[in-house]
Amino acid sequence: MRRYELIAPCHFGLEAVLKREIIDLGYDVTKVEDGRITFAGDGEAVCRANIFLRSAERILIKIGSFYAETYEELFQGIKSLPWEEFIPADGKFWVTKAASVKSKLFSPSDIQSIVKKAMVERMKEVYHIEWFQESGASFPLRVFLMKDEVTVALDTTGESLHKRGYRKLTARAPIAENLAAALIMLTPWKGDRILVDPFCGSGTFPIEAAMMAANMAPGMNRSFTAKDWIHLIPAREWYEVTEEAREEVIQDVCTDIQGYDIDDAMVSIARENAKLAGVEHLIHFQRRDVRDLSHSKKYGFIITNPPYGERMEEKRNLPELYRTIGERFKDLDSWSMYLITAYEQAESALGLKAAKNRKIYNGMMKTYFYQFPGPKPPKRNLQV
Repeated sequence: MRRYELIAPCHFGLEAVLKREIIDLGYDVTKVEDGRITFAGDGEAVCRANIFLRSAERILIKIGSFYAETYEELFQGIKSLPWEEFIPADGKFWVTKAASVKSKLFSPSDIQSIVKKAMVERMKEVYHIEWFQESGASFPLRVFLMKDEVTVALDTTGESLHKRGYRKLTARAPIAENLAAALIMLTPWKGDRILVDPFCGSGTFPIEAAMMAANMAPGMNRSFTAKDWIHLIPAREWYEVTEEAREEVIQDVCTDIQGYDIDDAMVSIARENAKLAGVEHLIHFQRRDVRDLSHSKKYGFIITNPPYGERMEEKRNLPELYRTIGERFKDLDSWSMYLITAYEQAESALGLKAAKNRKIYNGMMKTYFYQFPGPKPPKRNLQV
């Protein structure tokens, strides 16, 4: 099967998490850049990466790269690429996104227009037709310009990979599913440990944790653009990888995952989302104020995304809210806490100094992932 250079974008600051995931899937990482990982793989790798990767945004097939400082150079560079090897004569193709950083060409709309024109000219010559009906499968294209180097790639995913398909109802500012999963993977939490999210909202952290505990592939219940590219990836590849994912689910896993929220409506939403994800039996949701946060067991984890003051009235309440979080955490013997927030004074208000503070970009918003690891539990005595 043909080999491809595959690109997996991710949230800035989480490249190491995605790199480890790709290596664990068995693929060779060839390049690590800010916000994206490049790796080698075939058509099956496209299927497996889309279905199994938890922290990626999407999977792209790189078509080529070249330098361009003028629109003429951009046109000629695009025209020189072998589009006919990927897009059939009836394919529907367009530039879904153009991004430019520190490059002389910076207008997204102009870049999109030039790229489309160059592709049409190339394929007119190859297919010997003047008009493209574009009635077949979709081939969305993404173009990146970094310091005048142009990279063009086909998007195999379609809707971002963070859309697992289970979150039909959301909170006002929900954390993306792939970001939540990546943050959990940055902690030492495992499925046999206690996890509590005292600000669970629509339930993303508990649901992603439950899916990990049950070894449920995040993409096994959704569709992808490349499923229609049967000339590149046979339908059986998607079927076989999906079946592989289903067979790996641990049906009888035992968990202690809890999600709390002060809003009854959000608790109901979280329960419904967990049901849609197939993990409602693995999570206990309940209405509870963070002031009532307590637990009788030791060595648990708090992993959460508390409010960080998008509105003025919320900002005024942040110091007291974070002070309460800090006080509740201090009373939890031997627990660990991992907290993502854009609130700059979080440590001061918590009354705690983080062991680590990781800067992560949630879209364009700079956030901080504060890490307060507790002691490791004693090793269990195994009796032979």
